[in-house]
Amino acid sequence: MPGQARFDVFDSSLSEYAVMGFEFGYSVADPLTLVLWEAQFGDFSNGAQIMIDQFIASAESKWGQPSGLVLLLPHGYEGQGPEHSSARMERYLQMCAENNMQVVNCTTPAQYFHVLRRQMYDGVDRRGVRKPLVVFTPKRMLRHPKAVSRLDDFANEAFHKVLADEAPLDPAKVSRIIFCTGQVYYDLLAAREERKVDNVAIVRLEQLYPFPTPQIKTGLSRYAPNAEIAWVQEEPRNMGAWRFVEENLEPILDPSKRRVRYIGRPESASPATGSLRRHQQEQADIVEEAFSPEAKKLMLRKRRLTTA
Repeated sequence: MPGQARFDVFDSSLSEYAVMGFEFGYSVADPLTLVLWEAQFGDFSNGAQIMIDQFIASAESKWGQPSGLVLLLPHGYEGQGPEHSSARMERYLQMCAENNMQVVNCTTPAQYFHVLRRQMYDGVDRRGVRKPLVVFTPKRMLRHPKAVSRLDDFANEAFHKVLADEAPLDPAKVSRIIFCTGQVYYDLLAAREERKVDNVAIVRLEQLYPFPTPQIKTGLSRYAPNAEIAWVQEEPRNMGAWRFVEENLEPILDPSKRRVRYIGRPESASPATGSLRRHQQEQADIVEEAFSPEAKKLMLRKRRLTTA
């Protein structure tokens, strides 16, 4: 259409290292173009790790060289095995410092739209300097009937770093606040509706870095100060966002009164199991633990460890 911006799509060669370097250079040479590099599965970025470490995460710190490159990394546990589950979220969060890049995990189409729009037009710091953007994009949500947005969400909304619980819960009755990111939210939501639970709130962290401390404080202020805080994730304990979130979330809380409880898979050398049956049982255990008291948590954790 006349006046429409140009849109180009290229199917690149299977050399993530080379192509990532090219895309970084393109984003630097033409900052008015929104350059996106998408992996078929998030683990494909493993082949480009040198470029990510040496240039994307640190170019501004080392040389004052900004870049607005976007990495689209499919990430989410769907029973497809270790190499197609994890985009190694923990690696990117470990590299985050000095406001060097953004890491998001959007759960709605409108959120995804607005984070790309923000990347191109709104700037991300007070100087208007664009930063690299890492977007974790679960594939299962492409088909999920609840992962939808209204037209009004696209036209009249903006990107929200934190999505508060939309259910009509009585804040005074909420005894547990679950924080999560990504597609596990929909598993938790379905379980809460099925069990008719009305005392557990679910809060989504759509942006992990820069960590949205003010928005989290605002969200917590809605509930009782003694409500239990839990972090739920699909990834093993030594992977995913857990350790990053724990380090940033606990200072917001009064450590003498409450700490963040971890709910997820135990530590593992592999990102995921290669068995669909084992994967489904692990997912069921995570959901069960999220809505169960402490005693149930210990029983489930023991069962997982002894059957691994």
